[in-house]
Amino acid sequence: MSALLALDGVTVARGGRAVLAGADLQLHAGERLALVGPNGSGKTTLLRTLVGLERPSAGRVVAFGEERREEKDFRAVRARAQLMFQDPDDQLFCPTVIDDVAFGPLNLGLPRDAAFAAARQVLERVGLLHLSERVTHRLSGGEKRLVCLSALLAMAPDALLLDEPTNDLDEQNRARMIDILLGLDAALLVVSHDRGFVERIATRAVLLRDGAVHPALVHRHVVTQEEIHIHGLDAGHRHAEG
Repeated sequence: MSALLALDGVTVARGGRAVLAGADLQLHAGERLALVGPNGSGKTTLLRTLVGLERPSAGRVVAFGEERREEKDFRAVRARAQLMFQDPDDQLFCPTVIDDVAFGPLNLGLPRDAAFAAARQVLERVGLLHLSERVTHRLSGGEKRLVCLSALLAMAPDALLLDEPTNDLDEQNRARMIDILLGLDAALLVVSHDRGFVERIATRAVLLRDGAVHPALVHRHVVTQEEIHIHGLDAGHRHAEG
């Protein structure tokens, strides 16, 4: 089965340094893929490259069965693959919560009534309908994070790319985030330093190191209870921190 999103030998350089160096990655329909690795390893760059916000100097980006090269190619990709930025303030720019969540459907050409109906439906699902008329920049960090998720879900995406999605979330909203993501049909590519979150979400994991993507293993063993750990296969089963 062909991948929804793929990198094939992709190199992305910044400041004379290869952030990605021949990186290969595939995200398939229905899977929840964790991308782990140390700070500065290029995880955010990889996510941005998949949706055309970074352009490779070598290699191919393939999305939904077609190679994507130019901005016009990636506009179609970004309608189906939604990226959650690490900082919610980079993503939220409308006056109110409902405006931010309805922006994507409006941009896709939905009539105004239908776009706002879709936004209200998603906000109710996420448990934020009571915030609809709130000024977005006055929300807490955790509330902003969940509004970002709502805005992505309003687009009915085939794939979600999530960059540190549990940042600023308290335990209650973190649990809500996990329940929502586990209930989605969309494929997930998740970057997170929240180890417990990754272990709950991931069906597969890869490790980004030295600009390349390496296989990783979701390993389960029983002590007094079942625990899940992610190990880089090429690193002598050392724990991969992401």
